[in-house]
Amino acid sequence: MSKSKSGSNIRRAVDAAMTVLLLLLMAYQVTGEAAHEWIGMGMTLLVIVHQILNRRWYGALFKGKYNLYRTVTTILNILLVLCFALTAFCGMSMSGHAVPFLYGMAPVSFVRRMHLSMSHWAFVLMGLHLGMHIPIIAAGMKLQDRTKNILTSIFVCAGAAGLWLFLRNGMPDYLFFRVPFAFLDYEKAGWLVLFENLLMLSFWAMIGTLAARFCRKTVQETVQKKNMNRRS
Repeated sequence: MSKSKSGSNIRRAVDAAMTVLLLLLMAYQVTGEAAHEWIGMGMTLLVIVHQILNRRWYGALFKGKYNLYRTVTTILNILLVLCFALTAFCGMSMSGHAVPFLYGMAPVSFVRRMHLSMSHWAFVLMGLHLGMHIPIIAAGMKLQDRTKNILTSIFVCAGAAGLWLFLRNGMPDYLFFRVPFAFLDYEKAGWLVLFENLLMLSFWAMIGTLAARFCRKTVQETVQKKNMNRRS
């Protein structure tokens, strides 16, 4: 296995682990406060590892030309890192189990609302981030057309259900600081909470996939027009 392929597999494994931890973090009523904090610390560690693995990407930020796809992914990645950083800072500022010595780094009344909002923005952006990579992953799998159609149909249905759940659960209120606390259903089965979170994440992954395809198609059309103009 080549070094570049090995590095790519490691990054994907880290992405997968971050996705699992994110789903658990969004299921506070399932994990409880202490586990939530420790999972958050694990997530913070993985985010740091992810940035180290992507050090070459950061080194190339101000090099080369930016087409639509590169611009969108760059903005998305930077916003995601900022959301993760703010979520982690606010979470540690309220910690009573994992890092209690950091409690009160910032006013609790402020970080509580900021943590609620930023964690949900991180959830949305993580879904978009994953979706932007799906076309590349799908192309590498070399699936038959029938299999692609079946998986696409499942993906669309999951995304549609995810959008309904996202709106029904009042997620936009958390994103835009409309409420100070999350309204959680502690009587709902844990597996159902996690499944609903997965469906909501699938919606944003679907949007990310559509955005990636649109950006790549636009870039290809631009390149083709330039080639045609050079020939004429």
